[in-house]
Amino acid sequence: MAPRAALACPVCFGQSDSPLAKAMNLGILAMLVVVAGVLASFASFFIYLSRRARLADQSATGDASTFDASRAPPRRRGPLNAELSGDAGSGIDPRR
Repeated sequence: MAPRAALACPVCFGQSDSPLAKAMNLGILAMLVVVAGVLASFASFFIYLSRRARLADQSATGDASTFDASRAPPRRRGPLNAELSGDAGSGIDPRR
């Protein structure tokens, strides 16, 4: 009773090998790749944060048995750090 025009599109009804169906499948694949990339980025960021927190905790407690200095972030040497360490040439030795 329904006219032929009311039937589904060629992608859903029939020609699964048409260029339109292939393009739709590639679009779905592209969206899946983007979603997987975003999820992997979030996971890697939280892994990075947990490693940094573990390193900060180990350095704060002084646990030298599990502390790996090669994985620690580099120490910044700004003007304040140089002044406190006595490297600024102020003549003040902070160890006294």
